[in-house]
Amino acid sequence: MTDPLLPGDPAELGGYRLLGRLGQGGMGAVYLGRDAGGRLVAVKMIRPEYADDTEFRGRFRSEVNRARQVPPFCTAEVLDADPDHPTPYLVVEYVDGPSLAQVIAEHGPLTGGSLHSVAVGVATALAAIHGAGVIHRDLKPANVLFALGTPKVIDFGIARAFEATSQHTRTDQMVGTVAYMAPERFDTDHRGVVGPAADVFAWGAVVAYAGTGRTPFRADSAAATAARILTQPPELSGLPEPLRRVVARTLAKDPVERPTAHELLDLLLDLGTDERTELIRPELLEVATAAQRTHRILRGGPRPGRTRRLVLAGAAVLVLAVAGLVTAQVLPRLGLATTVQTGATDGAGPVPAPSWQRAAGGPAIVDRLDRPGQWRDTRTDADGRCVFSEGRLEARTGMSPVYRCEGPPESFTGDQAVTVDAAILTPGACAVIWFRAAGARAYLVSVCETEVRLGVDTEDGVTGEVKAPLTGTELGGARPVEVVVQDEQATVSVAGAALLTTRLDQESLAAGRVTFGVIDDVISGDARAAFAHAEVVKL
Repeated sequence: MTDPLLPGDPAELGGYRLLGRLGQGGMGAVYLGRDAGGRLVAVKMIRPEYADDTEFRGRFRSEVNRARQVPPFCTAEVLDADPDHPTPYLVVEYVDGPSLAQVIAEHGPLTGGSLHSVAVGVATALAAIHGAGVIHRDLKPANVLFALGTPKVIDFGIARAFEATSQHTRTDQMVGTVAYMAPERFDTDHRGVVGPAADVFAWGAVVAYAGTGRTPFRADSAAATAARILTQPPELSGLPEPLRRVVARTLAKDPVERPTAHELLDLLLDLGTDERTELIRPELLEVATAAQRTHRILRGGPRPGRTRRLVLAGAAVLVLAVAGLVTAQVLPRLGLATTVQTGATDGAGPVPAPSWQRAAGGPAIVDRLDRPGQWRDTRTDADGRCVFSEGRLEARTGMSPVYRCEGPPESFTGDQAVTVDAAILTPGACAVIWFRAAGARAYLVSVCETEVRLGVDTEDGVTGEVKAPLTGTELGGARPVEVVVQDEQATVSVAGAALLTTRLDQESLAAGRVTFGVIDDVISGDARAAFAHAEVVKL
């Protein structure tokens, strides 16, 4: 629900036109906005009193940078932020749907597959959030929204900046809703060491509320609720088994006794066979079991080969399957349509997500490529240019048949993964990924209309190319391209299909930068390729 702007509200903020108010919180107001391309977004404007706090701006900048690393698995994607604006602001994906709190208030507690899918969806979001080194700190039903039935967690990643500032100014102030706060949140002497386990506790309280319509430590006042959280067991009657056992574990008083977010996801997917079959369709069971098994391998098993590269693909399908389940069981109760858009396809189903798993703490570059950032405009170069057009980075040749965009300076060595959505815009053009680029030398992957090539780029041209045929190319159509390097062996995949693998044998190219560009295979003088949603990680 959107309310009209108030007389003192700005009409525009950072290039976003503000259309109305979505809400008001401790940090500031949240507005419905529209970007230059017409996309609806949620714009959170920080309260003016925090704008003059230099320490707050620094913490806000740090937390936003972390939040931008969170993959959009059941989370609202962070799109933009400006910590240095006169009134700092944050822009996130606009989720046009009811909150879990609204669903329960209007339709009562969830049951069966609807309840279980919400539990899995929110646990998936926490796994993504914690995997990026972020703690939510304010998980509650109002922060779980449904977009076409898919549960999405919002408002993560920036509460810490506000809470730290509040501690300096008001000792009785902290971020969160008491009914969903872990016991350690009330320890004012150690509030700074609150970790991911507090979010897991909040997950338990949220799922208990979703399944019963009440919070597990409900009392007549906030103080009495806090006292119950600190001293009493949770009230979970009415919550079905076996989910009740999982929720009880997450509500342990001692954070050490709670599962991690990834362990929680395992618990949810590791129920008895009959119970799982009742709650989840067979096709979802197959994907969920694969995701669970490969995650266990990553946590400490022997170094796998091809099995390891299935992890994120399995997780992505799990998220899509959960979305379908929520759509089938929750939305009909809300009287809404049940069509789920799962992304672009080539006629054979959803495009798979990248198949590598990001290493915790490893170097990473994440850029939507929808505006200048880590990649920049080069509009005045006679050899070619790179411009941002229609929400993506477009590379164009000019006097030279090859043009490389100016990318980030970070250097990657050893095992690494690059993924980007690439589109060929003109006949005879090839979309190109350079990796381990050191000066004029680099490995390059060329995605052309009828083939994929991987070779070594030198001052004298490309040498040692290996090639594989490519079908289904449509001019202007974007497909995910993935380059995974493991044990000095590079594998190139397009739209989830591994097309070629080769050894990397250039000792001088052990490390280097990553960037994108275009090759004019037919020397037309105007070859163009486009890129979006880039990620580069060290594995």
